Amino acid sequence: MAVVFEKTKGLTDKETHYCPGCTHGIIHRLVAECLEELGLLGTTVGVASVGCSVMAYDYFNCDMVQAPHGRAPAVATGLKRALPQNTIFTYQGDGDLAAIGTAETVHAATRGENITIIFVNNAIYGMTGGQMAPTTLPNQVTQTSPYGRDVHTAGYPIRMCEMLSTLSGVAYAERVTVISPQTIRNAKKAIKKAFTVQKEGKGFSIIEVLSTCPTNWGMSPIEAMGWLKDNMIPYYPLGVYKDVSEEGVFPND
Repeated sequence: MAVVFEKTKGLTDKETHYCPGCTHGIIHRLVAECLEELGLLGTTVGVASVGCSVMAYDYFNCDMVQAPHGRAPAVATGLKRALPQNTIFTYQGDGDLAAIGTAETVHAATRGENITIIFVNNAIYGMTGGQMAPTTLPNQVTQTSPYGRDVHTAGYPIRMCEMLSTLSGVAYAERVTVISPQTIRNAKKAIKKAFTVQKEGKGFSIIEVLSTCPTNWGMSPIEAMGWLKDNMIPYYPLGVYKDVSEEGVFPND
């Protein structure tokens, strides 16, 4: 019988700790497949953040470093400068990257650090019980916004790709999701391109992945995918927000 699919060598055999229906597992697989297919596994260092993905070091079959909460881009900066020939990536949720780690993210981007960030946006604080996050949608109900996010008191959700795309040091920024076979294929293509951008020394790259959180959204996995499609994508449109290879100008030239 012909083998049509097998587990990537980029993942370990560790049993996952994620909730049923969580899309972190899909994203892990895509990152691992891209590293394997690009021949980068042996020269890659990943940076695990704090959040639901805090134990990412158990799953990726490459060298991993654990960063303090929000500091993954700073840790990745140090790793890349010490090991410039290695591929360095961070794997971060919205609380880690867009709240406590906003400054690290913005400054690593504006410096044009030649690293890749995988940013998982599920519009909520997942690990700590479902509180409102910087990415929580207007009127979205969470544990700390039981009547829905009031933008007059809590402000508006932050759109990271749109913001970072304005910075000269950013070489590639794209927002994707993984709620269907087609979007999964598109997400893999984007992740592979981000690693290629780093391999070619073009600068900072970020892939934002809209993700579900069925447990804290209080939905079934199928309902969560439908909610993401109907609510998150209109507010966080998918697509390429910056690609210097298309513009013909590289930030580090």
